[in-house]
Amino acid sequence: MRIVQKFGGTSLSDAQRLRAAAGRAVALARSGVQTVVVVSAQGHMTDQLIADAAAVAAQPSPREMDAYLSAGEQMCAGLMAMAIAELGHPAVSLTGWQAGIGTDSVHGSARVTGLGNDRICRELDEGKIVVVAGFQGIDRAGDITTLGRGGSDTTAVALAAWLGAALCQIYTDVDGVYDRDPRHFPDARRYPVIGYDAMLALARQGAQVLHDRCVEIAKQYSVPIQVLSSFRPGAGTIVTDAAGSIFTSSIQGYSDSGEKSMGRP
Repeated sequence: MRIVQKFGGTSLSDAQRLRAAAGRAVALARSGVQTVVVVSAQGHMTDQLIADAAAVAAQPSPREMDAYLSAGEQMCAGLMAMAIAELGHPAVSLTGWQAGIGTDSVHGSARVTGLGNDRICRELDEGKIVVVAGFQGIDRAGDITTLGRGGSDTTAVALAAWLGAALCQIYTDVDGVYDRDPRHFPDARRYPVIGYDAMLALARQGAQVLHDRCVEIAKQYSVPIQVLSSFRPGAGTIVTDAAGSIFTSSIQGYSDSGEKSMGRP
């Protein structure tokens, strides 16, 4: 069985949080699951990179901005692989192009088109946790591209689809999907399960939990998504279709600690 875990920038913003994320990945891998980890840039690194670029170029080339901005995720992937190795489990970090993530050539808002090699599968079969830099890919010209807002979520769900993963876990700073923003509405209701179409509607109405592109891919390939908090325990929210809902109880068995209690066959 394979599971893809994605950690956002807030979940990786300092060494302590990064080590905690690494611990979740190691616990999952030690339960017998082939584990792929997708990471965003740490904290507000992307915002800082954009500000630094603006200080030297009023209208930078979109191609060069993609080459530049992709560095944030690449650095974080390297750190995550180091943290996992420090916990005693082999790991390898891959950039988008090393992982074979193909895209179109729309710099700054590229769409994923396919997986161009079997590097991830080969590393998994060698017993490693594979850490992939999110938010990026490579076009047919061999240029680095970035995927725009929510790009690391899109990377994670696309990889889950291509690799035949049983589940894509999205770790973030909220503990699931709510009917309205729980930070402003104390009576907001968390959905234990929500369908792809309902999640798409929320995303297009401005919900920040998942980007609509990643939900579209999940719906197309029937990839269950589990939205979890990096900072508090709980089963989070399962995003799935009606047919996939029969797997909800077994998916929820993969607790937020990463330990397998029940498995989907």
